[in-house]
Amino acid sequence: MGTPAFAAPVLDALVEAGHEVAAVYSRPDRPAGRGKRTAPTPIKAAASARGLPICQPPSLKPSAVCDQIAALAPDVIVVAAYGLLLTRAVLDTPAHSCLNIHPSLLPRFRGPSPVASAIVEGETVTGVTVMQMDEGLDSGPVVAQLETEIGADETADALTARLFELGAGLLVEALPDWAAGRIEARAQDDALATTTKMLTREDGRIDWTMSADAIARRVRGYTPWPGAYTRWRGRTLKILAASPMRQSAGDRAPGAVFESASAPICVAAGDGALAVIRLQLEGRRPASARDFALGNGAIIGAALGS
Repeated sequence: MGTPAFAAPVLDALVEAGHEVAAVYSRPDRPAGRGKRTAPTPIKAAASARGLPICQPPSLKPSAVCDQIAALAPDVIVVAAYGLLLTRAVLDTPAHSCLNIHPSLLPRFRGPSPVASAIVEGETVTGVTVMQMDEGLDSGPVVAQLETEIGADETADALTARLFELGAGLLVEALPDWAAGRIEARAQDDALATTTKMLTREDGRIDWTMSADAIARRVRGYTPWPGAYTRWRGRTLKILAASPMRQSAGDRAPGAVFESASAPICVAAGDGALAVIRLQLEGRRPASARDFALGNGAIIGAALGS
């Protein structure tokens, strides 16, 4: 059970390890792109390429859907970023439980935005957890866990993809021992739990009074959603890549744009300054800071956010 592209390695790993995939469940197809044409979900496309049965119910609550899953007689249900709530009836169906791949070191960063939250909060280490699902929010016992460092320039989408690659290998390694009863799942310590929230568009709005380090982490952590953005001349200006600068912004107010010998577009922050590397003005294509400054000279000296 999965939907986005970064769940595809999990399906691939299961098939390549010789497991029989009785069916693949994905969220229903949705309109995508400028033309808003209905496109298959990435997992549906991956399953179709392998000739696997595909099911896309809008909900797992109807009894007919539960009966359909039960008729498959699964040994294990593997969940990787599926996006639908598994009911008690579905959780009780597999002989060896439902296993979820979660991209954090549980009980840290439970919930819908674990990767973005880890980057934004300045974590240097994260990981992936294979957990036995229960009716709580990522609260089930831990079956297997793997730690990894967060790259200094790693964005949320890149880190998410890497964690699910690691999770696919961890799952396949653990499955034989799990099915044979040689792994005892470890209960999470709820006292150490932290919970993330669903990100909204507003979360991406840059507060220039924050430190340059904090803003740079948000640029990385909010890629691709909701994106880090500000306002310039009444239009949305996305900051696609940026890094904190060693030099001071002097007495410039937060949000003030200036240029330096090391970076064509710099922005003063509440503490330090940010070197903008890549950005995109509403209605325009993404551009490097140098190209943007050449075509939009008025950006230097501007006050962003207004």
